[in-house]
Amino acid sequence: MTVSEILQYCMNKTGAEQSVHSDWKATQIKVADVLFAMVKDVEGRPAASLKTSPELADLLRQQHSDVRPSKHLNKAHWSTIYLDGSLPDSQIYYLVDASYQQAIELLPDTTRQQLSV
Repeated sequence: MTVSEILQYCMNKTGAEQSVHSDWKATQIKVADVLFAMVKDVEGRPAASLKTSPELADLLRQQHSDVRPSKHLNKAHWSTIYLDGSLPDSQIYYLVDASYQQAIELLPDTTRQQLSV
């Protein structure tokens, strides 16, 4: 998967907004100011940080060497996934969807209603 492909997938989510975190040189994707993905190069490789449950994060890290705790985010919930690694694109898309859903669940009811999600 390429950086362009994951950014396009993220930006197709309802209410998604893209910005750049200048300190981390990363593209952030948020819904109503709640982060659900961050895309940047890590160790010269394209990568995305996505939020999951701590249990899923542990499982992914045990099963895939291309999934690691995120350096700048809560390591229990956020994993950095190398886009050019062993994780199939379908699983990366699933993880983006799950991260987006977690962000949506953090929004107030009125905001969710405005977004129609």
